[in-house]
Amino acid sequence: MSWLAPVTLQGPHARLEPLSQAHAEGLREATRDGELWQLWYTAVPSPEGMAAEIERRLGLQDKGLMLPWTVFDAAGRIVGMTTYMNVDAANRRVEIGSTWYARSAQRGALNTQCKRLLLGHAFEALDAIAVEFRTHRLNTQSRRAIERLGAQFDGILRAHQISANGSLRDTAVYSITAAEWPAVRAHLDWQLVKPR
Repeated sequence: MSWLAPVTLQGPHARLEPLSQAHAEGLREATRDGELWQLWYTAVPSPEGMAAEIERRLGLQDKGLMLPWTVFDAAGRIVGMTTYMNVDAANRRVEIGSTWYARSAQRGALNTQCKRLLLGHAFEALDAIAVEFRTHRLNTQSRRAIERLGAQFDGILRAHQISANGSLRDTAVYSITAAEWPAVRAHLDWQLVKPR
């Protein structure tokens, strides 16, 4: 039996449903909101490539290497994708990554809610030892968002990957450990209820 199993996670600001091809049209619309596939420092599927990306993620899920979700906002609109990836079941570690949100869903409570749900599931249901986050060294928006969660900076993997445009990606690595989770959970819970 796989360590990871598809599950729906829900909070006041977001719902994460197991990814399926039934979500393809909503995901195509979400990626058009901001033309996210044109960002050079990250990999977001184009509208035309969405069905293939869903198949790729579901294929990795079948191999126990990924657990992908479709992200819905509080109004029930599809606004993006996220995953557990780089799964290391033997050491109870996952990375939260391959995440993107429609431009209109960014800079609000949605990302905090999604990370709270994913971290809670990892630490409380899966008994994870650590959860990682990785992003391009130059993706300052993503790095700031990861740091706001309370993740600790582990370092830079230099010349870590070849990007679609042929440039070399330096990857910034962050993590939250099980021992840190209670404080991070309290921080995220406060972020979700504090007056805005």
